[in-house]
Amino acid sequence: MECTVRWTGPSGMTFLAETGSGHVVAMDGAPDGGGRDLAPRPMEMVLAGTGGCTAYDVVLILKRGRQDVRGCDVTLKAERAETDPKVFTKVNFHFTVRGRNLKPAQVERAVQLSHEKYCSASVMLEKTAELTYSFEVIDDFTDAAPQT
Repeated sequence: MECTVRWTGPSGMTFLAETGSGHVVAMDGAPDGGGRDLAPRPMEMVLAGTGGCTAYDVVLILKRGRQDVRGCDVTLKAERAETDPKVFTKVNFHFTVRGRNLKPAQVERAVQLSHEKYCSASVMLEKTAELTYSFEVIDDFTDAAPQT
């Protein structure tokens, strides 16, 4: 895996990251640090990447378990250390999983497997942060005919 991060120039603190797969992501700093608030902060990207990693796992595990999953959101709320390096010290993951006749036990197991075995990002974060998880299951009837 490879990534190149390039500072865009002397008029701010914007950086462009080009991933090994050829995708580009912008990052910027807060105005009090010379940034112009044009893009997510680098640490927000770490949090977003962790959310993407674990949500991917949960959906894949549920699909492989023949669950009719139709949506998966994960909201991450993090706290950081007050002194440098300002690592994450606490992160809560709340999953909202939508589908038809989803079994809560399977959703719970998918979340657990992601965090204990498959999500490399959360396993790394666990080295500095206390990780907590919660989930809710919503039965999805979006294909049903409208009620009159």
